[in-house]
Amino acid sequence: MMDNDLFPRHMTSMLTEALQSARVVNVIGPRQAGKTTLVRELYGRGRFVTLDHEATLTAFENDPAGQLEALMAEGNAPLIIDEAQRSKRLALATKAHVDLHRRMGQVLLTGSSNIFSSAEVMDSLAGRVQTLVLHPLSAAEIYRAPPTALLDWAQHSADLAALPNLPEFTRSEAIDLITMGGYPEIRPLDERARQRRYRAYIDSIVDRDVADILKVRKTDALRRTIDQLAARTANELNMQELGSNVGIQRQTAEQYCDVLERLSLVKRLGAWASGEVRRDIRHPKIHILDTGIASALRNLGADSFAADAHPAALGGLLETWVFSELIKNLPYADSEWRPWHWRGDAGREVDILLETGRELVAFEIKASTTITPADLKNLKWFMSEGPGKSWKTTGIIMYLGSQPLSLGDRLFALPLSVFWAKSWPKSHGV
Repeated sequence: MMDNDLFPRHMTSMLTEALQSARVVNVIGPRQAGKTTLVRELYGRGRFVTLDHEATLTAFENDPAGQLEALMAEGNAPLIIDEAQRSKRLALATKAHVDLHRRMGQVLLTGSSNIFSSAEVMDSLAGRVQTLVLHPLSAAEIYRAPPTALLDWAQHSADLAALPNLPEFTRSEAIDLITMGGYPEIRPLDERARQRRYRAYIDSIVDRDVADILKVRKTDALRRTIDQLAARTANELNMQELGSNVGIQRQTAEQYCDVLERLSLVKRLGAWASGEVRRDIRHPKIHILDTGIASALRNLGADSFAADAHPAALGGLLETWVFSELIKNLPYADSEWRPWHWRGDAGREVDILLETGRELVAFEIKASTTITPADLKNLKWFMSEGPGKSWKTTGIIMYLGSQPLSLGDRLFALPLSVFWAKSWPKSHGV
């Protein structure tokens, strides 16, 4: 099994910069994504406490202000508080402390959810706290490559000649990336042990992390909800149908999805329209953000995606994998991009749509090694006749083939390996 510290995390430089410009830095992300390892390796000289220890948690709940004063590290090193979401009183105590002390990088928090999410605390800490999200490993981190510059390429050049040399890969390697997921300690295990660990991981999230945010009376219903979301990944989410299948009210289903999104386990992707006021939150797509978890919950292994197997399951998981890779790499792009999906009449849709200013990058995902004219139909219409025609739009089909292809004006087919190419013109400070 590989050691966690062998994986370079792209957030390293961003975290260092954040501690130089904010009094409090808050690193959130799912349990076991590597948050604790990252901050301890970078800032081992600082004081480290974890609220997973009951005695420490009790001390913080009884006197959070006193604990902060007593534990604050000497000099410029931050006080690191792990599993910060377990304390109900830490957020306000931290606010009071940094109101009195103006030094940057005083406190570094890690946790599975954001303790500063209440409107009262957020407003009063504006400009003093910076929150970063650490997801499980990206493909570039797994292959020890810099963050992908795919979106910068689409925005600034959109020319095959400007692409780096793309690593060769096999369909089997792509399947492994999908089914192994990105959790550093779990992904190297053999398939049976890995799937057991992922299922146990979800049980621990339901029993522990969710309880820090929401009191759930029937944890079995929440567990069934997660199973249903895994089965629906990359599909539009009908909340009424979800609640009916699980046996809960629609309002409860909404509440469960809100909590899972706060824990960075799922992401709802809104429907895009060319006018901002028309954008629709009623027809989101749902994505389980780690395809290793989604595969394990559905009991799908490498054999499930043999060449002669039904392609539907692979298509949804591949779309989710691409979406997750884009989300993991958004912080390192030159521009601020907002993710959407698009659906129109006559069955037309775009799987993933990224927007910045008046520019769009439209993605279609194909679980095949070849591209047919039918695969181009939706993107061509969207870009030439549909709502994308009045925008600067680049269309990209992500597929399992090995060759980048130019398919028309600003329309391309690209291999998955653009996500772990090692020779982009710049490495975004990593």
